[in-house]
Amino acid sequence: MKAPVSFHVEQRFKNSLARAGVLDTLHGRVETPAFVAVGTKATVKGITPEALTPIGTQILIANAYHLYLEAGEEVIRKGGGLAAFMGWNAPTMTDSGGFQVFSLGVGFGKKLSKFLPEQASHEEAVAVFDEDLATSHGKLAVVDEEGVSFTSHLDGSLHRFTPERSIEIQHAIGADIMFAFDECTAPTAEHSYQKEAMERTHRWAERSLRAHRQNLEASAGQGLFGIVQGGRFEDLRIESAKTLSRMEFDGYGIGGSFSKRDIIGLLEKVDRELPEEKPRHLLGIGEPEDMFEGVSAGVDLFDCVLPTRNGRTGTLYSAQGKINITNALYREDFSPIDTECGCSVCRDFTRAYIHHLFQSREMLGPILATTHNLYFLTQLARRIRTSILSGSFDAFKLSFLERYH
Repeated sequence: MKAPVSFHVEQRFKNSLARAGVLDTLHGRVETPAFVAVGTKATVKGITPEALTPIGTQILIANAYHLYLEAGEEVIRKGGGLAAFMGWNAPTMTDSGGFQVFSLGVGFGKKLSKFLPEQASHEEAVAVFDEDLATSHGKLAVVDEEGVSFTSHLDGSLHRFTPERSIEIQHAIGADIMFAFDECTAPTAEHSYQKEAMERTHRWAERSLRAHRQNLEASAGQGLFGIVQGGRFEDLRIESAKTLSRMEFDGYGIGGSFSKRDIIGLLEKVDRELPEEKPRHLLGIGEPEDMFEGVSAGVDLFDCVLPTRNGRTGTLYSAQGKINITNALYREDFSPIDTECGCSVCRDFTRAYIHHLFQSREMLGPILATTHNLYFLTQLARRIRTSILSGSFDAFKLSFLERYH
């Protein structure tokens, strides 16, 4: 019987953990490194599923917690599963809801992020989910050994997530790849609590895996990734990677809190402990510089809400770095957003026009900006892949980052 998820490394880059691979699912193939579009509530904000294909999107990730509350896992199951429900004919993933343990618990009302305070900009306030979603929850989240209890932001009703319940919900949602239920801590948490949460995550990983394997129908069609935790502590990250690598997951997510200045060193050490033949996904981090550093450390998949969130607020990516299209200097700038970009927005519209749309609060402005940003990051991942296959990754990384500021 064919495995629901398989991974093959096509090319490794010399003297580096960077690699180009192919991830196969029952709903299609993903060429890696790849950028995963974030569709938290079964929608990528500001763009239709049909429009994702010309952008080059190969796979998207939704969130089990939010889909459990709206529209409900049974509605999605009756609708044919996540992809069919949202009209998307390609691979999908679901995060387990573990990040909500973090945002509802220690993160509630504090605007904590995956990054340390001195490194977190306004746009990095929450690394995985949109600002409105990150604060749209009840005021109760209590973590215990069995799981987490929380109140709904919709009606205040009490709900309970355990590893088994998270897997049950994800089975109903029906994504090609699911993530084990984990506890994501704040970056400021001390070593003792990070260790406690990591060990609980390992126990939850075993329970998630057991619950998945016991459902023979679901395990034949869906893969399950474990999540490495341990905060920004090297010893804990390595311990977590070693522990999870002994479990029979289909791939591995690297989650939790990071200091960006630490990320490359930690990622290298984590990925050296994870099975070489399994894919690795860096959860919630995926801006241009992050992708280069992550790929160098052996990461295959990235997801991040920033291209869509930035697009809605007028921040656009270009080969020279980010630009804020709402600034007055673009009022009479009739050049494209990025002269090197091949997206339909850069082909058909000028900076002056998009500036006008934002200034006049026309909804087309955020739609065009989001389209461009998703194209930029998706194609950057593809260009990174091409550079690995051609043996020019180091040169491409250097030339890109020298200009991107």
